[in-house]
Amino acid sequence: MMDSKTATERPSEKPYPSATAGWFLVVMLTIAYIFSFVDRYILGLLIEPIKAEFDLSDRSIGWLLSAFTLVYGFVGIFMGWLIDRGKRIWIVSIGVALWSMATIATGTAKNFVQLFAARMGVGVGEATLSPATFSMIGDSFPTEKRGKPIAFYSSALPIGAGLASLLSGAIIAWTSAGGTQSLPFFGELSPWRFTLIIVGLPGLVFALFFLLMKEPARRPAAATADVISGSGFTDAIQYIWRNRLLYLGFLLLIGTMTTIAYSQGFLAPTFERTWGWSPQKYAFVNGVALLVIGPANMLLMGTISDWWTKKGVKDASLRLLYIGFLIMVPTASIPLFMPTAELAFAILCINTVGIGIVSAIGITALLVITPAQVRGQIVAIYYLSISWFGSLGPIVVGELSSSVFGEENIRYAVAAVPFIFGFIPFLMMPLTRRLYRAQIDRLRDSTE
Repeated sequence: MMDSKTATERPSEKPYPSATAGWFLVVMLTIAYIFSFVDRYILGLLIEPIKAEFDLSDRSIGWLLSAFTLVYGFVGIFMGWLIDRGKRIWIVSIGVALWSMATIATGTAKNFVQLFAARMGVGVGEATLSPATFSMIGDSFPTEKRGKPIAFYSSALPIGAGLASLLSGAIIAWTSAGGTQSLPFFGELSPWRFTLIIVGLPGLVFALFFLLMKEPARRPAAATADVISGSGFTDAIQYIWRNRLLYLGFLLLIGTMTTIAYSQGFLAPTFERTWGWSPQKYAFVNGVALLVIGPANMLLMGTISDWWTKKGVKDASLRLLYIGFLIMVPTASIPLFMPTAELAFAILCINTVGIGIVSAIGITALLVITPAQVRGQIVAIYYLSISWFGSLGPIVVGELSSSVFGEENIRYAVAAVPFIFGFIPFLMMPLTRRLYRAQIDRLRDSTE
């Protein structure tokens, strides 16, 4: 009879779900992620009318854009603990309903405080999704097959952002031409309010589907006693602290991506103030570009990651992260100095590739150095770190725009962010790679 120690040393003996079941779950979670990014991204395309209605400065808008991220990561810590213990698919259902209601509340806000609180509510709801998703993907696919499903899920970022652009552009153009619109229970609405409410309503229906789904069985944790002793939050923190330089370098790489991505919430007003593009035009062009470039780029990166891993390249995902980082940082700044909007946007398309690589591969790279028994909690800590780091992006843009460059020269504030935040992780890249490879070996040795 096999004792418990032997059983935990051989977690691979427990079969994974079928490929069909695993991919169906991934597809449903990806649709939820698309909904989340539409709700998250759309506010940046509505900055100018919101700013005008409430008489706000770029400084205030910077804080408003960061309201989501300030709470998103913090709540995710609790969610990570809950996800490692609770019914993950139900947690996702509740989260989808919460962020959808908060998006609707944003459209009904009467002042800045209500706007800020509603955006924080979006962060609370969305904090449930990714930790639960990556925990379930880890229980649905073996290590060498996780790259594609994670990249597929991550492709929701450009899809959601692209759909948000196209949808909001169309709604803004339609409602602007006809003035205010009305909805049952909400009454007369200005175009930006109507847009937010229309975007939030479908999520309430979609949330119900997850109550009917079955989640994968939790896989037993590998015997990694010499690396981590338990599965509690304290164990997760201690594990990160023992490897603090590794996690610092790693999280700063991803944090630079979120800082750049969140600061680009100011791109619609930047294109309008600098080159005269209307929000509708920017939304349409940006939406098409994201839908064409983003998903294909992310799926390609996931495929390459799996391929390199199967060929024995143990730090394959980190190498791809580095490639994405080196593409992403300069191409986020250079476009803002171009003479025409068309040339600026062409370079931003290259930036979309870099951001997509980092976004698609970040979690794959994290899971390689994360023991299974604290996966949900460390994923939650990961999102807390990169979200709070990323929240600095729009805050810095708002401060630089209002206090340094002047709001008509907002492009210089946006251009400064990549180099302000990318400098330190760039210097740490050699150390981070050495520590990353060493930790892979340490985890591998502890399970043999």
